Amino acid sequence: MYDGSDLVLVLNCGSSSIKFAVFDAAAEPLPRTPLWNGKVQGIGGPTPDFGESGVAPFAVELDGGHPHRAALQLIRERVVARLDGRRVVAVAHRVVHGGAKYSAPVRVDAAVLADLTSYIPLAPLHQPFALEAMDILLRERPDIAQVACFDTAFHHTLPKVERQLPLPHSAWDRGLRRYGFHGLSYAYMATALPERHGDVARGRTIVAHLGSGASLCAMRNLESVATTMGFSALDGLMMGTRTGALDPGALLYLMEIEKLSLERVAQLLYHESGLLGVSGTSSEPRVLLRLKDGDGEDAARARDALALYVRRIVREIGALAAVLGGLDLLVFTAGVGEHNPAIRERVCTGLGFLGVRLDADANAADAPVISAAGSGVIVGVEPTNEEWIAARYARALLETKETHDDA
Repeated sequence: MYDGSDLVLVLNCGSSSIKFAVFDAAAEPLPRTPLWNGKVQGIGGPTPDFGESGVAPFAVELDGGHPHRAALQLIRERVVARLDGRRVVAVAHRVVHGGAKYSAPVRVDAAVLADLTSYIPLAPLHQPFALEAMDILLRERPDIAQVACFDTAFHHTLPKVERQLPLPHSAWDRGLRRYGFHGLSYAYMATALPERHGDVARGRTIVAHLGSGASLCAMRNLESVATTMGFSALDGLMMGTRTGALDPGALLYLMEIEKLSLERVAQLLYHESGLLGVSGTSSEPRVLLRLKDGDGEDAARARDALALYVRRIVREIGALAAVLGGLDLLVFTAGVGEHNPAIRERVCTGLGFLGVRLDADANAADAPVISAAGSGVIVGVEPTNEEWIAARYARALLETKETHDDA
């Protein structure tokens, strides 16, 4: 078991940022608020910065040849400086893709790292950077346990009809299937929503995780039964820079007629599309909402981007409601979902056919319940907490190992 000095460090590594959080492993239950947290952002760009609890963000210089490695070293130095005699007993990593093999958190070793490396093409925006952190720690601090926590794992409950792709059956045998993502966020919702909404949360629930990446998850009895992301994190909703669902014929056209290379198409789909691509100005809904009322082409394209973004969300919520046979609870989470009343209002207006009615004042305040009295669907806003879920998984996995070792 853990003693009072033991800590769990959670790392969430992306292409341009690394978030970290430190939790008290000995506390029971595990506190949902970390002892401290922070992030390095702008990695690979001209002006990276670092910020953490109680410290204003400040500019940092990262090795231009290995900026992610430099960012990890910076986080390591800052964490060590605040240990004050305590020790990190485990590092939990958010890993976007666990493939068909990993449906639960796993202790990281060289074999696991090799498996996860093969999934990089399925999640190129996140997978390589989490694995880089694992590799460094395996070599430099093999005494610290590392636990991989998978975004795909929560969707292990999807029925086969939701996982199977309409390709020859041999594709299924090779692992081509719908996996679903944002699982750590949805796992937190499966814990938090019954606390907030009681038994309603165990009914027909849709959670809208709307951030720079975005997806929806339909839940029944707090388990995933359908989701919008599929084989890769490109599928489903329109996102900040990613397309979401797209006619594959358009890709064939780009490659066959316009002669775009595979690499160029990947860059287009992951980095140049979505809100940024349609608007031509920004991947951020809040920026486009400021631009939309102006004159000229930028304002018109901002309006187009927002309309398409909202339409895709409304359409997919409608589809998931059909799968569920109705809707009892709709919850918004993640950056846009938690903090953008205008987007929530537009989405909910489009869902009036389901009986959704908003309380304007509650929505403006980002209240936990934003639906009006008499709404046919309860609508809520719930901050996500992926880091706590990862820390909890890591602690539970190591406790299980200790129990087995003692047996």
